[in-house]
Amino acid sequence: MNDDIFDQHANSYSSTIDQSLAAYGASHDFFTRHKARLINWLLSREGCTARQMDLLDVGCGIGNIHELIGPEFRSVAGVDVSAASIEEARRRFPDYEYLAYDGHRLPYADASKDISLAICVFHHVPPTEWAALAAEMLRVLRPGGFALVIEHNPWNPVTRRIVNRCPIDRDAVLLSRPRTIDLFRKAGATQVQARSILSVPPKTEFLMRIDNMFGALPLGAQYWCLARKARA
Repeated sequence: MNDDIFDQHANSYSSTIDQSLAAYGASHDFFTRHKARLINWLLSREGCTARQMDLLDVGCGIGNIHELIGPEFRSVAGVDVSAASIEEARRRFPDYEYLAYDGHRLPYADASKDISLAICVFHHVPPTEWAALAAEMLRVLRPGGFALVIEHNPWNPVTRRIVNRCPIDRDAVLLSRPRTIDLFRKAGATQVQARSILSVPPKTEFLMRIDNMFGALPLGAQYWCLARKARA
C-alpha cells in the first residue's frame, strides 16, 4: 500500500474522489452514507447490537464514516498506513482511537474486537499480501466476531473507469467477489457470505430493497463480504 498517496490527500480525500465521480452525478458523501446504512443493516440482520461491539476500521483514512456509525458502537478504533491521515482523524474525532501501523500486523491483541471493517482497502494492498490482511482481520476478532469488507467490483465497467481516473487509486488492483470470499475461507472463517451492491442508486429505502434483490448477480458497482470467526 502506498502511504505517500494518502499522506498527500489527507486533507482533500473527499474532494479528490468527488472529482472522479462528478461525471456520474454522484458524490463521496452519498456512498459513505450508503455504506453506513449497509453496516447497520448487516449487523441487525445477524442479530447483533452495535452498542455491545468494539469496532476496528482497517485502513480508516481520515475517519469519514465514523461520524455516521461511531456513536452506534461501544468503541471505535482505526488504523492506517498514512500517518497524515491518522493525525487528521484524531483531530476530527478525539473520542476515538487512531493508530498508524506498518500495513502488516494490526496493532491490537488477538480476540480484542467484535468487528473488523475494511472499506475499499484491499485494492490498495499488493495482491501478495491479501491473504495476510484477511488473516489479520480475523485474528483480532473475538470468537463469533465479524470481518466486513466492502470493495469495488472489477466486473463493472463504470467502476473500472472511475477507478482508472482517480489519482488516489493509481496503485489499485481490484479483486473480485469470489476472490474475497476465497481469501476469508482460507483464513479460517466459518461463515462467509457476499452480495453485490449499487446495481441501482439506493437513494431511497425502496431502491435499497431493489438493489438488494440484484445482490446475487455480479452487476453492482461494489460488493460486500461478511466473514464470521469461529465461535469458541
